Amino acid sequence: MQMQKDVHLTGSDLTQMVQLRPQDVGRCAIVPGPRDRLEVLLKKLESPVRNFSFMEYTMYTGTYQGMKVTAMNGGRFSTDTSITTEVMCNAKIETIIRIGTCGALAENIKIGDLVIADKVIRGDGVTPYYVESGFETRADSRVSDALLETARGMGVTVHRGTVWTTDALLRETRQLVEAKRAEGAVAVDMVSSSLLTIAQTYGVKAGAILAVSDNVITGEMGFMNPSYYMAESKLIEIGLETAKKLNA
Repeated sequence: MQMQKDVHLTGSDLTQMVQLRPQDVGRCAIVPGPRDRLEVLLKKLESPVRNFSFMEYTMYTGTYQGMKVTAMNGGRFSTDTSITTEVMCNAKIETIIRIGTCGALAENIKIGDLVIADKVIRGDGVTPYYVESGFETRADSRVSDALLETARGMGVTVHRGTVWTTDALLRETRQLVEAKRAEGAVAVDMVSSSLLTIAQTYGVKAGAILAVSDNVITGEMGFMNPSYYMAESKLIEIGLETAKKLNA
């Protein structure tokens, strides 16, 4: 028996299933990975309305200083992030700002610093289904420039460069890490590849700014470090102010 259509379920199908329409969302979406960071973000919005809740992902739209903005927990890993990014792109959101976390791949990048992804080395298992191996995954330069300007204006230490995305957290071997550093990676995460690649395929502007939670080179872990939690909360402010700047 032949399949009834070329793809069993598309991003458009899923967006219709959750009854999300372009008029329901803001021009810009701010996307943390976990739900707890989303809840902190929602406290910054005026009158947030829940657009939908699907599995463990929830989208809200409210206002920030008079600007309509959408917020969603996009997922912690490439697979779930691909689903939520498809929904946002099919809802015709114009700009997506990821506020996430990463591990540093350079000794001079400290716990609590921020990293802006200019481009991504794809080590995830999702994007090979979307693009050819030679495809260059890049953040939108205008979004990255605005993130950098905003972060520096808040006095935050921020780095900018290539991020390596991997699906195998516990297989970040010394050999593999050194190979990615040789390719120019300054940080590693588990999300940016799928979000930025899929946004690119839809022509949606997207960027990613990440708080450093640990340093893979020195072995330092920052999950009990106040600097990390301060950076994590700063991400929300940077995301909102950048959205305002881009919508001006």
